Amino acid sequence: MLLNVVNLNPSLTDLPGGSVLQQLANGLGAWALIGSLIALVLGAVLWAIGSHTQNMHQSAAGRRAVVTSLAAAILIGAAPQLISFFFSTGLKVH
Repeated sequence: MLLNVVNLNPSLTDLPGGSVLQQLANGLGAWALIGSLIALVLGAVLWAIGSHTQNMHQSAAGRRAVVTSLAAAILIGAAPQLISFFFSTGLKVH
């Protein structure tokens, strides 16, 4: 019955370095978004060149890069809400 007493309240201020971890997460998110942007531009260029030269393999690789970079940007933007949602869902498990 000791398990009923245990609880979890995450806080960035309870341990030293919490603000540094938050800054690190923000910086990594920015780098990831910049990487997605670069991948999007390169994929679009590859797609355009492949379509223009009728190279179906190159065109498909460009489309795949564009879609993948867009999906990555969506996941990066939604990551905090997804983590919060699943954490709060986990707290409801009894």
